[in-house]
Amino acid sequence: MKIAKSLTITVLMLLIVNVNAQSKKDRKIINDAKSAKKTLLKADSGLERFFDNSAGYVLFPNVGKGGFIIGGASGNGVVYEASEMVGMAGLKKLNVGLQAGGQAIIEVIFFETPIDLERFKEGKFAFAAETSAVALKSGIAFNAKYKDGVAVFALPKAGLMADASVGGQKFSYRPF
Repeated sequence: MKIAKSLTITVLMLLIVNVNAQSKKDRKIINDAKSAKKTLLKADSGLERFFDNSAGYVLFPNVGKGGFIIGGASGNGVVYEASEMVGMAGLKKLNVGLQAGGQAIIEVIFFETPIDLERFKEGKFAFAAETSAVALKSGIAFNAKYKDGVAVFALPKAGLMADASVGGQKFSYRPF
């Protein structure tokens, strides 16, 4: 009986340590996403209508992009449904073509309807090859519209790169 109890406690402790290790990373991404949202709204207050009226969105606070001919991008983010956090997301991109440099950006993808958001959560979401993010400058979001159920915005944080495409990005989703 004591062995079974000790084994149960050990397994529970391992599970707690594993959850806390994952949670630390998630908490950092969540905090970064909160700061990124403030930064986005400061850069362009027109985004407020997207945050308020979309079925949901995924906010990637730190996307790293880089390349010379062959390039890639990677980032982690938070998925929101009706303004409530519902999970975590990952972004990966590999591309070949005319590009040079490196850049850190904030990327946000708004979903127009619950069906569009559900497609993302089910892994059935992809951008067309020619899709580009709207590079935020003050006032540009006021006239932005959804295309095929999504609106994508990017705000450079650092670096310089001659590429604004988001086509070919692959996403992952993990619910809470």
